[in-house]
Amino acid sequence: MQGRDFEITFPLLLSVGTAVIGSLQFGYNTGVINAPQKVIEGFINDTWRDRYETPITKNSLTAIWSLSVSIFSVGGILGSFSVGLFVNTLGRKNSMLMANILAFAASALMGFSKMASSWEMLIIGRFVVGLYSGLSTGFVPMYVGEVSPTSLRGALGTLHQLGIVLGILIAQVFGLESIMGNDTLWPLLLGFIFIPAVIQCVLLPLCPESPRFLLINKNEENKAKSVLKKLRGNRDVSADMQEMKEESRQMMREKKVTIKELIMSPLYRQPLIVAIILQLSQQLSGINAVFYYSTRIFEKAGVEQPVYATIGAGVVNTAFTVVSLFIVERAGRRSLHLTGLLGMAGSAILMTIALALLEKVKWMSYLSIVAIFGFVAFFEIGPGPIPWFIVAELFSQGPRPSAIAVAGLSNWTANFIVGMGFQYVEEACGAYVFVIFTVLLLLFFVFTYFKVPETKGRTFDEITAGFRRTASTGGEKHSPEELNSLGADSQL
Repeated sequence: MQGRDFEITFPLLLSVGTAVIGSLQFGYNTGVINAPQKVIEGFINDTWRDRYETPITKNSLTAIWSLSVSIFSVGGILGSFSVGLFVNTLGRKNSMLMANILAFAASALMGFSKMASSWEMLIIGRFVVGLYSGLSTGFVPMYVGEVSPTSLRGALGTLHQLGIVLGILIAQVFGLESIMGNDTLWPLLLGFIFIPAVIQCVLLPLCPESPRFLLINKNEENKAKSVLKKLRGNRDVSADMQEMKEESRQMMREKKVTIKELIMSPLYRQPLIVAIILQLSQQLSGINAVFYYSTRIFEKAGVEQPVYATIGAGVVNTAFTVVSLFIVERAGRRSLHLTGLLGMAGSAILMTIALALLEKVKWMSYLSIVAIFGFVAFFEIGPGPIPWFIVAELFSQGPRPSAIAVAGLSNWTANFIVGMGFQYVEEACGAYVFVIFTVLLLLFFVFTYFKVPETKGRTFDEITAGFRRTASTGGEKHSPEELNSLGADSQL
């Protein structure tokens, strides 16, 4: 375990920063499609009329637009489920490099869709960039977690979420009508992703491969030690090497864990349930619903340019991710997640009161704005960043890729469900839609309080040992060979 006096070296900063470009791409593509909705719908209508010599029907336009938005999540589901296929064969760094092929393809498809008069190219491009984003949500946290020292793993892991919210904020700003969210430049707005892809392709060859991958998967001890010295600034890396060797020995006693075995085995049940519920707590918290509601609330509040107020919420989003970055190693993952969930529940209650009384009490619109900013701030303190990197901490090297794939699948599926279903739920519940999210947030709080362990300052093996010991004492019937293979006798 690394000391608290560890200094961030340039190679470590370069490695983490380059990886996080993938997170920025994910965030950008999440937020970029909303601002130019009207001009893209105009393009779809014009294309339809040119082809069929009749204006498009409202239902057809809604269907094509909804598909253009939601197909991104379908690509994300498939991409996140494919993470394990690449990281153990190509390695973490080369997997990220390979994924940029998808970013370039998506950029070309979306960027030239208007020129080709093809909304089909736009939809296919959204699907391809969804594949890229799904892979990135697995590759980036895994790589960052494996190159980071134990004492900085949480802080550096938070950079994945910072990359996402920065990407969303950049997309909101670039999507302004005066910049690129207009009839002329929207193809460039969607195709802009080729620039971060080029930057990542230039920088990734300068970054080292994950030392864990080199030692445990490739059995290249000298190369792993050399990479660690580079990352740690030529400090004594014997403790890191010892930790990885212990994990490697642990893996030799473990058989290779496939996704099917991970799901079926009772030995991995507890950490897998924790990983999935944490992902669900992020997507089912109501954060996307808040952003969906925000522009209308700002309009009712009398804000002249509600789009700028929405960007203000994006700034709050980014600012509190930075706050989380600085406090995650002091406060701990579990504590911050609990604080975030409870704060979001309180903000959701305020939101419900404000929306219910919006027509009767004028100043309630300002309370709703405070509630939005509070909701976003508490999200970025806990449920935003923590579920992404804590999954990599809950599993040893053997089941980790499969676990990240399953967790990513859960996240993207919940994202898709919220994206497709929220408008119908909102129509049925009106102002009281946030009561649903309040109940869900409180349920996630109870689960986190009783079931989620604190991982701050603990090695990967120490964390998994706690779950292994639970498996050996939790009433499940396992053979002595099984328990021994999982290291049930490991001590914290």
